[in-house]
Amino acid sequence: MDCCFSYFKPKFPTLPVGSIRGPIAFQNRFNRRPLPIVASSRCQFGGLAAPLEPRTPTGRFLSGMLLDGRDGFQAAARKELQRLAAERDEAATRLQLSIGSDEACLHRRIAECKKHECQEAVEDVIYTLILHKFSEIRVHLVPKLSECLYNGRLEIWPSKDWELESIHSCEVLQMVRDHITAAVGQRADANVTASWATAEVHRSHLCKLYASSIFYGYLLKSIAFRHYLERDLDVSSSYLGFGTWTQVSEMFSIGSKQIAYNMGPTGFSSGARLPCDLGKNVGNLRIYMMGFDVEMIGMCANPRFKESVSLVGRHSRALFGDEEADVIKTSFASVKRFLLEAVAFGSFLWDVETRVNSEYVLEED
Repeated sequence: MDCCFSYFKPKFPTLPVGSIRGPIAFQNRFNRRPLPIVASSRCQFGGLAAPLEPRTPTGRFLSGMLLDGRDGFQAAARKELQRLAAERDEAATRLQLSIGSDEACLHRRIAECKKHECQEAVEDVIYTLILHKFSEIRVHLVPKLSECLYNGRLEIWPSKDWELESIHSCEVLQMVRDHITAAVGQRADANVTASWATAEVHRSHLCKLYASSIFYGYLLKSIAFRHYLERDLDVSSSYLGFGTWTQVSEMFSIGSKQIAYNMGPTGFSSGARLPCDLGKNVGNLRIYMMGFDVEMIGMCANPRFKESVSLVGRHSRALFGDEEADVIKTSFASVKRFLLEAVAFGSFLWDVETRVNSEYVLEED
């Protein structure tokens, strides 16, 4: 029977603003019974198996520690961040001291090179910290697609759906499932027959879905933490008026720093940039989210720091490659696995960048 993954507009915003526009449809053919799992012998999930390889000695060092499962990974990452911050600040200080001298041009160039070098290293640190969070739930990232395709067919096994869903609260999980349904037009809890029916999808389209889901995971974490602060910390609305940016930043930075070091409720991170209206109903996260306008949804979905934005782009390109016109034959179960991983990636990114920013001041996007 011929049919397609259709698109419908949900009752609340799911995909970040500007990510994917217009109908999202796959041209596909469903079979009457589940297909056997087809996997390439090259699609290995052992080790880190991450699509993005470290570019710096810092990244390679931390990746090695993570791969070996050595204790002290978190402490080593923190120490590397402190070292990078000291090196960057030292170069900037020398530049300031050289202003007006004959060596000013040289020190300016040195400071620029050091800043770029540290930015690459910090991106590697962020990535390895995200990988560490995936390892804590016993999930490996999907390797590069070029290593997983077999005769143009892509299947991801084991799916690890339960593990990827376990990081969310019940309410957030339902919103994640609604997001998947909105993205591909198939219920996230579809039966086995529907889950393993085949479909054809352009690689570039799957890449856009993946990247949008990263931003959606980031959005949910941001709004969930904001909702937690308003509901449980009884924040006064006088601290959240538009224009009180300093007070908002201080309040959220205190809460996020506690959470980054496991001093607060599990699963939340900072949401420091945005003021919000405490007149909203804060008893239900879905209702609370519906109270945000389009502009605020877009701001919450976009990573706060340039290093994070760069990392998301590099990770997505490394995973999917550059063959935009390539058509992949896959199943809804595999597409669901991709999207669940992407949402988890965005959620972990929110947590990790908060922790990193407490040791190494990241550049605002």
